[in-house]
Amino acid sequence: MSMAPLSRCRASGPLPTILDAYHADGGVVVEGMVDRSTVDAIRTAADRFSTTVQPGSADQGLGADGKTFVGANTVRFSSLGTLSPAYFDLLDNPVYAALADAVLLPNCGSYWVNTAQVMYIGPGEPAQALHRDADNWFQHMAATWPDTPEVTISAMIGLEEVTEELGATRAVPGSHRWPDIKVSDPAQESVPAELGPGDAFVYSGRVLHGGGANRTPDRWRRALHLSFVVGWLTPEEAHPLDHTADELAGRSTRVQRLLGQRSYDPRPHQGGGLWLRHVRPIQDQA
Repeated sequence: MSMAPLSRCRASGPLPTILDAYHADGGVVVEGMVDRSTVDAIRTAADRFSTTVQPGSADQGLGADGKTFVGANTVRFSSLGTLSPAYFDLLDNPVYAALADAVLLPNCGSYWVNTAQVMYIGPGEPAQALHRDADNWFQHMAATWPDTPEVTISAMIGLEEVTEELGATRAVPGSHRWPDIKVSDPAQESVPAELGPGDAFVYSGRVLHGGGANRTPDRWRRALHLSFVVGWLTPEEAHPLDHTADELAGRSTRVQRLLGQRSYDPRPHQGGGLWLRHVRPIQDQA
């Protein structure tokens, strides 16, 4: 029997309804999560920069396995805040903020950007291996599975229409609740998260997923991955190196925190905490 498709919810719908779908399947398609002007601005900047990036040049630092994982005909790049100010608007997206708060804040004082990557899957690219994003911190995952708390949340955002034929992200609903962390069948059945421009597949770091195969002869799948991770773990992307505190002075407190220019307080409602660069009270960094 085939798997049921992923649940789809309007971004304007009730937050509890979206969260119920997220927790049931391990992910949910949130239609219209990002406004079209933000999507168009990011896509324009990404299209321009993508011409300078060689397909297959991304490297996960894992040798041949890493090259296979990121794709031989896939263009990937990050540091998106250096390409378009629309990226900061994306970080302030109220729907994604509400979802991330609900999922992550029970397990941390605050969270920050894990990575924001443009992922353009090229024609003929095979499907990516199914994986869990939280495996980035496998020592934590392996020691706590199947009761691992949520430590990361991701969104795959359509920069234009993303269909199954183009390589829509595929997911295995319910795999975030499997008793065994191992993937016993590499050909595990999965379902596509098809997107329109501004739609987002928001999914748990515990759920199995992977980029789909691009079966077209001449079209690229244009999408953007944005993920957050709890503040007590190290992210994939060294975003504090992209922007100084002065450069982000005019941005929201949320953007400053997400990009590493705020202190991490493990007990924000109890007082105390840690410092940023200078020995100053954490209240000065709030």
